[in-house]
Amino acid sequence: MQNHPNKASIKNWHLQDRPREKAMQKGLDHLSDSELISILLSTGSRDKSALDLARELLQVVDHNLYQLGKQPYAAYCKIKGMGPAKAMILAAALELGRRRAASGPEEVPHFTSSSETYRFLGPRISDLNYEEFWVLYLNKGNRLIQALPLFKGGMSSVIADVKLIMKKAVEVGALSMILAHNHPSGRNQPSQSDIDLTRKVKEASKIFDIVLLDHVIIAGNNYYSFADQGIMPS
Repeated sequence: MQNHPNKASIKNWHLQDRPREKAMQKGLDHLSDSELISILLSTGSRDKSALDLARELLQVVDHNLYQLGKQPYAAYCKIKGMGPAKAMILAAALELGRRRAASGPEEVPHFTSSSETYRFLGPRISDLNYEEFWVLYLNKGNRLIQALPLFKGGMSSVIADVKLIMKKAVEVGALSMILAHNHPSGRNQPSQSDIDLTRKVKEASKIFDIVLLDHVIIAGNNYYSFADQGIMPS
């Protein structure tokens, strides 16, 4: 692609250089990350094209789309020329991408390993900058009855109520369940409070004849499984 002065509108470029027209002719898979983002932004500012804005956004995160998705909405607005409308369009597109990644081909997810728990919940909570605690309530065949985000916390902790976890389990008729939460810090090792909570839920679940299968901690692209590490309370 030829270099264009900042004040040059994309509509004045050669057809083969315009991202939207290029996508129509060759397909979206032929576009760079910055070209795809420029299509979302649609227009630039007084002295920047939409492609210039897209390049600046990517430069902030060192051209890492995963990190771009982790940025809060307000961070996009800090780019001169973005504005709240463009920032919201970008945030909405990234959220849609997360939801697509989270949806699978199976109508009812089946959980037989920690990796399946990570694949299901990772796209939902790995990018959050606060802790969120989920419980997957399962039937006899370890198929999902309901996945609930029961508790939200701060950047370093979340308080989970064992009574509420068990109340929901009884309400939905769960025979087994999986606990999961994220660590925004990127550290996937359990804290002492994580270990204590797992023990308390395990003890409570015995009263209702419900099996606690695992507690999975999701930290970005990594995760920690109590069951895999063999430290599930007996």
